[in-house]
Amino acid sequence: MNNQVSEKVSFLGPIPLVNLRIQHDELRSEIEAAIRDIIDRSSFIGGTYVETFERDFAAYCGARYAVGCASGTDALKLALMAVDVKPGDEVITVPFTFIATVEAITQVGAHPVFVDVDPTTYTLHPDRLAEFLEHHCRLNEDGQTVNLHTGRRVAAVIPVHLYGFPADMTPILALAERYHLRVVEDACQAHGAIYCGRGGRQKDDATKEGKKAGTLGDAGAFSFYPGKNLGAMGDAGALVANDPGIAERARILRNHGQKERYVHISPNGWNGRLDALQAAVLDIKLRRLERWNEQRRKVAQWYSERLVDLDIVLPIEPEYGRHVYHLYVIRLRDRDRVRAALAECGIATGLHYPIPLHLQEAYDHLGYSEGDFPASEGAARTVLSLPMYPHLTEDQVNYISGCLRKAFDHS
Repeated sequence: MNNQVSEKVSFLGPIPLVNLRIQHDELRSEIEAAIRDIIDRSSFIGGTYVETFERDFAAYCGARYAVGCASGTDALKLALMAVDVKPGDEVITVPFTFIATVEAITQVGAHPVFVDVDPTTYTLHPDRLAEFLEHHCRLNEDGQTVNLHTGRRVAAVIPVHLYGFPADMTPILALAERYHLRVVEDACQAHGAIYCGRGGRQKDDATKEGKKAGTLGDAGAFSFYPGKNLGAMGDAGALVANDPGIAERARILRNHGQKERYVHISPNGWNGRLDALQAAVLDIKLRRLERWNEQRRKVAQWYSERLVDLDIVLPIEPEYGRHVYHLYVIRLRDRDRVRAALAECGIATGLHYPIPLHLQEAYDHLGYSEGDFPASEGAARTVLSLPMYPHLTEDQVNYISGCLRKAFDHS
């Protein structure tokens, strides 16, 4: 690294992919006060802080109920069980997602079935979903959708709202209704993202028309992993729903299958509770989430303005949704060389995700092969996540963009 770059790195960074320290410095006094109060009360499981956060998060999302739990993976698992996905059923989702989406399916005893993503948004492609349902499934006399090749009931679909942008839910919901499928939204990366439907907003419209991600299907699952737009100080998650039965089943299952203390009504429960410390931190952060999301959008705009003329595929924001940029993901050729050049400049990057799930050893038994899902495979070969967090400065974005441009100049 030359002296000029070294001085720049010293002044601006190094620049991490996510900077949690600067976020927590902003909130330190409030978080420490809440922790002291919890210690004084010595009420660590359930209680006021959990109840308050559940109420506030449900209101933020525009849902009737929120059920806090131990992780986003637990939220997905709870949602599937609460909408009556049973062992032996099939659940449709995408191969281009974090493994937790599919872990939840297998953990409830169901079988994952993949369909490909839209190559521009990386979310479930409604046309690919329609092709699978129309050509590989049928409705039986009981009104259940059955996979013609396996004979199993197809019970649900999990659209993944990836990188902070919602899947195109209107056609997905229409297909789900036609084929009697339950819809569990994986909103683990989409806290505050909005789905407006096609024609739902103008390009510069900043209003909150539409519905928040996670509230369009039967249930929505959120992760509060620390690096998320709304992140805990450890693992945490939540399910949101409008159906009181779904919310009640999730509450029972997350707490050892008990409806009241030592009265267990389900043998399938486990310890999946959200603790008071995490709930307190999340409620403090929730009050800043909209401002932080707007700042993420500003950072994304800075990037896009500075990188528009490079041979890079930039994130897009179709008219039907409002992006909250959990990640700012570009696509480019010669990714590894460019990534190494950015590392030399002190800039951290990420790969979300380098191997689609149908090509992972964990899912060899599903029988998929390379070439089965070309959009997912193409994305996995070319995506690169640049630093993204609300406190990223314009100077830092200028520096990152300049280093990226220099890497292209040297190619």
